[in-house]
Amino acid sequence: MTLAGDATHDPALRSWVGSANDPASDFPIQNLPYGRFRRRGGTEPWRVGVAIGDGVLDLHAAGLGRGPDIAEVLSLPVAERRDLRVRLSQALRAGSSDETRLRACLVAQTDVELGVPCEIRDFTDFYAGIHHARAVGSLFRPDSPLLPNYQWVPIGYHGRASSVYASGIDFRRPHGQVKPPGEAAPRLAPSARLDYELELGIVIGRGNEPGVPVTLADAEAHVAGLTLLNDWSARDVQAWEYQPLGPFLAKNFATTVSPWIVTLEALAPFRERFGRALGDPSPLPYLDSPANRESGVIGIELEVWLQTAAMRERGDRGVRLSTSSFRDAYWTLAQLVAHHTVNGCNLGTGDLLGTGTLSGPEPSQGGSLLELSRGGQQPVPLGNGEQRTFLADGDTVILRGYCERPGARRIGFGECRATVLPARAGVG
Repeated sequence: MTLAGDATHDPALRSWVGSANDPASDFPIQNLPYGRFRRRGGTEPWRVGVAIGDGVLDLHAAGLGRGPDIAEVLSLPVAERRDLRVRLSQALRAGSSDETRLRACLVAQTDVELGVPCEIRDFTDFYAGIHHARAVGSLFRPDSPLLPNYQWVPIGYHGRASSVYASGIDFRRPHGQVKPPGEAAPRLAPSARLDYELELGIVIGRGNEPGVPVTLADAEAHVAGLTLLNDWSARDVQAWEYQPLGPFLAKNFATTVSPWIVTLEALAPFRERFGRALGDPSPLPYLDSPANRESGVIGIELEVWLQTAAMRERGDRGVRLSTSSFRDAYWTLAQLVAHHTVNGCNLGTGDLLGTGTLSGPEPSQGGSLLELSRGGQQPVPLGNGEQRTFLADGDTVILRGYCERPGARRIGFGECRATVLPARAGVG
């Protein structure tokens, strides 16, 4: 399962795309994530692109892809996927004989519209962030924040693929049934406790046949890569509706994903050992292996930024609310895929699996306002005189992610952003 490093990870590699050589770029030649784009203001269909510096390489026009459908790239067998990465790296590196030809296939990111990186076939959201689970559980069960099954089974629920939106697509504050404390009956109202959730999205490349589980050893061969994911949540709607069947309208109105799929090949230099805290139960055999323990973790650093309407009017880029890391997740991505299919569930190309909220161990590392504000009891100061317990209309939430370590080139995920618009008038 471990992805061995190769020449494409060499930190000394440089590209003929000058912006890719900027140390601050999310998209150096060592990254090469896939996405979909079309020229801004046009009516052309989505095309498969590869991010390189501040540009997008049209994969089909460059003659490096099988066709204009990104599913054909994502579903490649691992060996072919790695071969395509090598060919892209060779074509884009400084001194390549392909430079003159490929310059005509390169478009500035400022000139394109970036969409959802692939057609989302289905969506499952997990609950793999144990620090989030403990923080939220402690608000309702101070003496026993984790339910008995949490450390044994990867918890998840079936989400709504139709409301997965691309970064930059804003959404309206949702309506739903809410029942404030002390009121005898619920009422339909716009959510007053709207929240974000800092997550990663796992994009399935190759599916499995119905009734045939994916083993832990094979799980990562079915994963095309990762995105940033914000699973917006209406906490007041959720509190009233979630028992006994779990999330419904509180979650299915909007989920935002970043436009680039960062491949597992690009993430290979950032693998780490996976282990459990002393005293925690060992996973059941189908969720455990020496390879998963050796390199199941990916060291992805995560940030949440908030830009209020007042900040935007002043030209202020916003304030960083929290930081956390994927290494603190309780389950690896291989375990999530293996568990999802152990009952015979068939995954398909373009299926999206959310990790669940990825919070850190410290109170300041909450991946949601629910945690940072202690359920709305402690307003979060924003440093400009404003404060928040939950999101206000006009707030823009920006998720960022990146990997870095000595001896490797820093790579990033781009941004996952959206703005909360006022609730639609006249509902109900």
